[in-house]
Amino acid sequence: MKPPLKIAVILLAGWMSQAWAGQDDIRHGRYLIQISGCNDCHTAGFMQLDGKVAEADWLTGDAMGWQGPWGTTYPSNLRLLVQNMDEQAWVARARLPMRPPMPAPSLRAMSDDDLKAIYRYVRSLGVKGQPAPAYVPPGGKVATPYLDLTPKNLPAPAQARK
Repeated sequence: MKPPLKIAVILLAGWMSQAWAGQDDIRHGRYLIQISGCNDCHTAGFMQLDGKVAEADWLTGDAMGWQGPWGTTYPSNLRLLVQNMDEQAWVARARLPMRPPMPAPSLRAMSDDDLKAIYRYVRSLGVKGQPAPAYVPPGGKVATPYLDLTPKNLPAPAQARK
């Protein structure tokens, strides 16, 4: 085989293996989205429809608020969010504290590779939808539907009682 042809074959093989690896990451990211409950909040109607929402509509956020002592939070449109950051920024953001009901400890427990796979999957879906409403601090006026998660009549957590 002539040297230029050998180089072309080597480059093509490298590109193809990266493309396959990228598809594996996307599949893994999709799987993590499914088993981690991301769609439960970040896809409008997902819980109410028992998950029967077209994948083309996944992760576009929701105007249904989640209210508690922290104020009122909204599930962000992840498809818009990831378009404005690279993988490293996404991983760093996933490691930050977050307001409830976001299961931040579960997200922080994921490996960097898992978080990167989620990022790649969400990016693969493309841009769709509108930004979610802005956070409303405690006592602020909420103009959207919301679920009230304010604890009632609960004993203090064991750590707080010591």
